[in-house]
Amino acid sequence: MPRMPRQESRSRRSLLAAFVAGIASTVLLAGLVGGVQSASAERYEDLSLFTHVLSLVRGSYVEPVDEHALLRGAVRGLVTELDPHSAFMDIDAYTEMQVDTRGEFHGLGIEITKSQDEAIEVVSPIEGTPASRAGIRARDRIVSICPTERPESWKEDCRPTKDMSLFEAVSLMRGKKGTDITIYIFREGFDVAKPFTIRRDVVKVASVEGRLLEDGIGYVRVRSFQENTATELQEALAELSLEAGDDYAGLLLDLRDNPGGLLDQAVQVADEWLEDGLIVYTKGRDDAQRQDYRARPERGGGDYPIVVLVNEGSASASEIVAGALQDHKRALVLGVNTFGKGSVQTVFPLEDGSALRLTTALYYTPSGRSIQEVGIAPDIVVQAVQPTVVASRRRVRERDLQGHFTHDEADPGSEEEGAGDEPGDESPPDVQMRRAVEVLKSWTYFDQLRPQPAAPAAEAPVALRPVDAGPEEPAAPAP
Repeated sequence: MPRMPRQESRSRRSLLAAFVAGIASTVLLAGLVGGVQSASAERYEDLSLFTHVLSLVRGSYVEPVDEHALLRGAVRGLVTELDPHSAFMDIDAYTEMQVDTRGEFHGLGIEITKSQDEAIEVVSPIEGTPASRAGIRARDRIVSICPTERPESWKEDCRPTKDMSLFEAVSLMRGKKGTDITIYIFREGFDVAKPFTIRRDVVKVASVEGRLLEDGIGYVRVRSFQENTATELQEALAELSLEAGDDYAGLLLDLRDNPGGLLDQAVQVADEWLEDGLIVYTKGRDDAQRQDYRARPERGGGDYPIVVLVNEGSASASEIVAGALQDHKRALVLGVNTFGKGSVQTVFPLEDGSALRLTTALYYTPSGRSIQEVGIAPDIVVQAVQPTVVASRRRVRERDLQGHFTHDEADPGSEEEGAGDEPGDESPPDVQMRRAVEVLKSWTYFDQLRPQPAAPAAEAPVALRPVDAGPEEPAAPAP
C-alpha cells in the first residue's frame, strides 16, 4: 500500500482533530442548552401547577376567596422557604420597621413581650411617656385593649389579648397623638383587671443611655442600632467625660438584649474606639461581592479600658461591635454567648408600598470569624438572670430558628467554639455588671491588651543547653 505524503497525513490528522473537537463542542453546547431548557421546562411546570391550584381554590373552595390575599400569602410562603430572616413585609409591617429604625412614634411608650402562658406582658414603661405617667408597671398583664375611648363595658368594644400577636397588640396601641386608648391591666394584688385610660403622645425612644458609676467608671447602654445611634453615643460619651474629668477610669458598654439594627450604625459605634483596620466585612454569593468596612483614623478616641456586656439577646449589629472590639483587643467581652446571627438583610421597597427583606450576605469579624449560629464567645463568662419578665424561660438563639444557616455553611471547615452558653444556678440580678466593674478596677486584666515594650538585652553568660533541646522559650512579659 503506498504511503501517504507526510504533509497530507498531518493535514488529515488536523482535520480529524477539528472534527472531534467540533463534535465535543456540539455535545457540550447541546448539554448546556438542554440543561437550560430542562430548567425552563421545570420552572414552567411549577408555574402551571401554581395556577392550577389557584384555579381549583377559586372554583371549588366552600366559600368565596380573596385572591389578592391568597397571592400575598403565596409570596410570604415563597420567602419563608429561604431562611428565618428573609420575609415579605406588607405595607403595615414595612411602616412599622421604618418607625423602629427612626426611634419615634405616636403611642403609649411601653415595651411588651409574651409570657410563658402566651399572655401580653409589660417589660417596662419607657420613662417620661404616657404609659409611665399613667402608672403602668413592669410585669403588668394586658388582658384587653380598647383602641378608642373607654367604653361602658369592655366586653362589648374591646379586644381581648388572648391569642393576640405582639404585632397586632402594638398596632392597636399605637395611634394619633391626642387620642385616648383604654387598656385593662391585671397585676399581682388585683382581684380583677382594671382599666387604664391613656392619651397617646409622641414617644421618642433614645437608643443610647449613659451615666457615671462609682470611681469614675462610665456606663453606656445601647438598646438598638437606629438612625441616630452613633450621634447619641458621641453625645453620651462627651457628657461622661465632662462629668468624670481626670478621674475617668473606664467604660462599660452594655449590649445585652440589643437585637441589632442598622449595619452602618454598628460600624460607626465600633469606629468610636478603633483607629484603623477592619471593623467587619460582608460576603455575598460571590467573592467579588465582598465589602470591607474599615475604621477611620480621625476617630478611635480614648485609651481607657472597656468591658462589653453581652448575653443571649445580643444579636446581629451588637455582635458586630462586640466582635470588632474583641478582635482588635480593644475591649474585654463579658457575659455569655451571644445570639449568633451572622447574616445581613437588605430591604427592597416594592411598587405598592410593601417591601422584601432578603438575606443578601454573611458578615465576618476582622479576624475572619463567622459568628453564624455560634455567636461571640465572651472573654470572661459570667452567668446572670436579668431582671426582666423574659428571664425565667429559655432564651431562643439563632441555632434554634428553623431553616437558619449553619456555622459550617457560613464558614466551611471551621469548628464551633464557645463557652458557658447555658444558664446555671440563679445569680443576683445584675451580677454581670458587678463583675464588669470589678474587672475595670483591676488593671491587670488589661495588661494583656496593651503591647509590651521589648526588654533590653541582658548582659549575662549564655547558658549551655542540651543539643537535642528545642528553641528557647520566649521570656514571659513583665507583670
